[in-house]
Amino acid sequence: MRDYTYEIALTMLPGIGCHSARQLLDIVESAEAVFKMKPTELKHLFGTHQNIIDAITGKTVFKAVEEEMSFIQKNKIKTLYYTDPDYPQRLNRPGCEDSPILLYSMGDADMNPERAVSVVGTRRATEQGKELTQSLIDGFRGEGITVVSGLALGIDAKAHEAALSNGLPTIGVLAHGLNRLYPPQNRQLAKRMLKCGGSLLTEMRTDVKMTPNLFPVRNRIIAALSDATIVVEASKKGGALITANIASGYNRDLFAFPGRIGDKYSEGCNAIIASSKALLIRDADDVMTNMGWERKSMKIRKQTKLFPNLQGDEDAIYKILLEHSNITMEEIQGFCDMSLPKIATVLLSLELKNLCRCLPGKIYKAI
Repeated sequence: MRDYTYEIALTMLPGIGCHSARQLLDIVESAEAVFKMKPTELKHLFGTHQNIIDAITGKTVFKAVEEEMSFIQKNKIKTLYYTDPDYPQRLNRPGCEDSPILLYSMGDADMNPERAVSVVGTRRATEQGKELTQSLIDGFRGEGITVVSGLALGIDAKAHEAALSNGLPTIGVLAHGLNRLYPPQNRQLAKRMLKCGGSLLTEMRTDVKMTPNLFPVRNRIIAALSDATIVVEASKKGGALITANIASGYNRDLFAFPGRIGDKYSEGCNAIIASSKALLIRDADDVMTNMGWERKSMKIRKQTKLFPNLQGDEDAIYKILLEHSNITMEEIQGFCDMSLPKIATVLLSLELKNLCRCLPGKIYKAI
């Protein structure tokens, strides 16, 4: 196991945040080198920030480092430094300079999956919101998508549960150290996540006191860890919209489910859709299409040519549906020589054979 003594010590220095730590490491070759600099070099580097110089030269942080290392080893926690290959590389992308240089992980989830989405929302989720979350993640089944959320009550917990029910990896990002689990109501859920190949992830050490202000700080990791953030239900203020705004600032794709005007927990979603920050979605297909993610099951079907045994018009229209995802009858007519009533009859026949599906707005897709 690699010794992360100096890397952990660097995160304990007063006045050195994530952004300044990355800037410092651009100048000094390593965390260890910081603690081995001469007083004159430190004075030149930190100027009037005597508290930082004193902490480095006095090495007062190393007792706490020793305790942290003991906890890490005892609990088989993975330490991820920002130059390590296992560190989530999405956090190293341009624009994410405020990402932590060090993370702590428990579990087996891949931190660099091919596809990842963050699903967030209010802690006071409605039944409709929970159903939307389940339906959304049901639509990701078999697509190799890692589901990220904050392991909070409400939409977060439902997202993790839905990922587990669909056999998808899921990562819970915490606002505290791995020596505790908040909220306690989700302890069993966290255990199931770990048992099923998921992970718990945090930048917080065990000696950091849990305070409310750390939850918005945590949300930037949720936003950066994924290719897209999906807001299911959110009020005008709250953690979900903080995550959404951070995701937008990180140039990540942002999606939201619309809600009824006047519903408290639809106001946030409707606001970010109206401001064009978020794209309105209805289901997982909308996310997949807008992300340019071809369904793996569809790819296999195309590669192996395992088409159903169809004849004539059914075969012609089914092939059009395979080649053009989410298409209207009028658009289908542009690819074949059939009347709209005839196309409607064929589509109904394909639906009865469970080969296509009619989405809201009379949009059709192959299944």
